Amino acid sequence: MIRILFTIIAGVLLGGIVHLVAVLALPRIATNDAYSRLTPMTKLNAVTPLPLADPNNAPMPFMDPAFALAVCRYDLSGGSIKLTVPVSQAYTSVSFYTRNEVAYYAINDRSAGKKVIELDLMTEAQHNELPEDEDVTAADRLIIDSPTATGLIVLKALAAEPGLMPQAQASLAASSCKVQTDAPAKQAEAPRGKR
Repeated sequence: MIRILFTIIAGVLLGGIVHLVAVLALPRIATNDAYSRLTPMTKLNAVTPLPLADPNNAPMPFMDPAFALAVCRYDLSGGSIKLTVPVSQAYTSVSFYTRNEVAYYAINDRSAGKKVIELDLMTEAQHNELPEDEDVTAADRLIIDSPTATGLIVLKALAAEPGLMPQAQASLAASSCKVQTDAPAKQAEAPRGKR
């Protein structure tokens, strides 16, 4: 009797461990993730509007038909990204995801407090290379550190009524996600000491 009970407990524990490992490993080994599905229909380091949500043909799961969506598939190996998103009439949000769909930052129009959401996206190493500028405060320049060199930025604009969808789409179409071509400003050289 004890032997049967021990076998059942061991089977349940082994099944639980196998289940847990499978659930945790699946996102890393899945080949049809959001990044892979969006790669053929988006440009690298550019904002691409997505088609409106349709139950039969949605590029991403759980798309809300009340939102206009756009995606910027980014690669920071060529430099940092400058993102600008004009705020729509109702609500605008920007979410950042790693290549493996891990969300690491989000901002909306209410927390930005401006008519345009502007920020710089870079890796931690690129951020460390920036010169410290006494004239620029953290409030003047929003810098987001990406944990990975590649990922997705999802832009959403709410159309409070179906007739406002063209305005929401136009707001996202005016967004830009570009690699900063100009090198960060070098610190001014320190004056040379007297000889």
